[in-house]
Order: sequence, then structure tokens, then C-alpha cells
Amino acid sequence: MIEIVEVTSKKDLKVFVKFPTRLYKKCRNYIPSLLVDELNTLRKDKNPAMDFCESKYWLAYKDGKVVGRIAGIINYAAIDLWNEKAGRFGYIDFIEDMEVAKLLLETAEEWLISKGMTKIQGPLGFSDFDLEGMLIKGFEYLGTMTTIYNHSYYVDYLKELGYSKDVDWLEYEIIIPDEVPEPVKIVAERSIKTNNLKVLEAKSKKDIIPYVPKLFSLINSAFKELYEFTPLTDKQIKLYTKQYISFINPNFVKFVLDENDELIAYVLGFPSLAKAIKKGKGRILPFGFIYLLKALKLNKRLEIVQIAVDPKFQNRGVNAILFRELIISCNKKGIHSADLNPQLESNKKVRSQWQRFKHRQHKVRTSFYKELA
Repeated sequence: MIEIVEVTSKKDLKVFVKFPTRLYKKCRNYIPSLLVDELNTLRKDKNPAMDFCESKYWLAYKDGKVVGRIAGIINYAAIDLWNEKAGRFGYIDFIEDMEVAKLLLETAEEWLISKGMTKIQGPLGFSDFDLEGMLIKGFEYLGTMTTIYNHSYYVDYLKELGYSKDVDWLEYEIIIPDEVPEPVKIVAERSIKTNNLKVLEAKSKKDIIPYVPKLFSLINSAFKELYEFTPLTDKQIKLYTKQYISFINPNFVKFVLDENDELIAYVLGFPSLAKAIKKGKGRILPFGFIYLLKALKLNKRLEIVQIAVDPKFQNRGVNAILFRELIISCNKKGIHSADLNPQLESNKKVRSQWQRFKHRQHKVRTSFYKELA
């Protein structure tokens, strides 16, 4: 018999967060989330997104053992912005058992219906900084710290339960060239001269910190048209600054400034932490932080988390400046390849950039939806 139990205590929440580590114990390509980060994201007293979100979490038990989990989320800011009563499911994992998947999703659906929702989407989080999109292609490749990894049977079960594709994100791997390609160099130099721009010469985190609030403001303006985006609040910006500043390496964070020293574009990269997080099983203590520190200093792979350009400067060759600077740093530090964060299939302008590099499009992930009665 399968029992669905609502998460109502900190103890239950820890079980909720740790379940995927056991489920994927033998999966070599699964990368766990940092457990402390996921706990804080799900805690209503820790996550500032709770100012405009409502959520419930459930665990599935079979024969006394946890066999699945799911979160139901309502982002009221997104509902107001996109004018659609769409609730969300996220943090979904389950054993290979259709009945477990069915009961978990039905539980989330029924709660969303009770709250007046007419549609369910997912997997999505509380904000765009949370993991989103179910992997539907590329199961044979190692995951990354900023994406969801899931078993392939999840996709079949969702389709069987009446879910359809809402949007797709595509993921790329690029090979870092040994030197800056001549066309990139020419466009970058022309853009700097024509637009009166300059690159911030950051030698330490201290040089970057003053621009971090501007970075988040740029996110709000550059990404506002993207799927289900909601602007980050001041509380969220403060949290994400604190959360990510320890991982920032000035070699792989490039800022472009205008003539008034205002931030107009950036690229944010991290030496890949995937293998380090896996080795530490998602824990920072007692030894996880050692693996992370080592990965931050010695690595041949980069994760490019975000690229953003102020809308007023788009289509002016600014991206070439970012690429030029990143390639130079990667060559100095021995970085040979990079994983790119998921990009919407419809965002052809961004995806076309990778034609300049040796690349492969190797993963696809989907946000599914279902109309609710």
C-alpha cells in the first residue's frame, strides 16, 4: 500500500531533501544538490521567495520506506505577471512505479485545484534561480550543479498521466579554443570603440562585490520576457549574493561597463563543481568543502551559468567582448571545455552564438503542463 504524507516538520523536510541521494545511489551521472542550500530553499522561514509564494511538500511511503517526493508551489507574482492561474510542481522524484508517480502528482494537482489554479506546470521552483526542467535527452552525460538529473522513466510516466510539453530548454557543451577566434576579436574591439565600453579588470572578489547588486538589476531587465520569469526582490538579491559569492572566481566573471561605469553586460562562470559535489554526496561537512575548494582551484571544465546584456546594448557585439575575455582567462587557467546552462529552444538569438565555437547540443529538458479540471 502506498501512503502520501505531508511534510510538516524539520525532520520530515530532511528526509524529503535526502531521498534523491538514496534513489540515485548507483547512478553515475546524477549530481546531488547541496543539501544545505536545498533545505534553506524549501524552508518557509529561510527563502525570501515565500513572500510571494505558497507551497506544500509530500512524501510517498511504501512498506514503511520513502519511495517518492513532490512539492506543490504557487508563485503569485508569476500569476499576476503572466495573467494565468498556473500552479507548479517541483522537487519530484520517485521509484520506478507508476502508482507512486500518479499519487504524488494527483496530490499536488488536488491541492492546486483547491487553491483556484487551472493549470499545473513543472518541474519548476519558486524562482528562476531554482532548478527547473525535466531531463528528456542526454541521460548518458554527467549532470551539472545547476540542473536537474532524473531517470528516463519519469518522462514516460508524465506523458501517460496526461502531461504535455510546455517549453524545452537545450544544453550545449563548447570546446574552448586555444586562442580568441579572429571574428570574435574584431567584433569585440569594434563594440568597445563604437559603444565607448570597457572591461572591469577584477583581480579579487573585492573588485566584483560593488557590482553584484547591479548584476541582479540587469537580470531583472534582460530576462523579463523569458518563460515564467519573475523579477528578483531585494531580499532574494541579498540571499543569492551571500549564497554564491564564496564560489565566485574573478577569472571567470567578466563585467562590461559603459562610460559612466555602469554595468551593462556580464558572463558568470564557475569551475565545474559537479564531481566535487558528487564526491561529497551533497554535503559540505565534514569533507565536502575540501572537494569544493580543490575543484575551484584545479579544474579543466567550466560551467557558464549566465550571460546577460542590457536590452539597450543587445545586438551591438557586446557578447563578443564577454567571449573574448572568458577565452583568454580559460586559456590562462587550463580550462578546455564548458557546460552551458539550459537555454530556451525559442531563444534562437542566444543559441546562435555557439555556432562560433566547436560545440555539441547534447541535452534537452522540458517543462510539462496539464490543464486542471
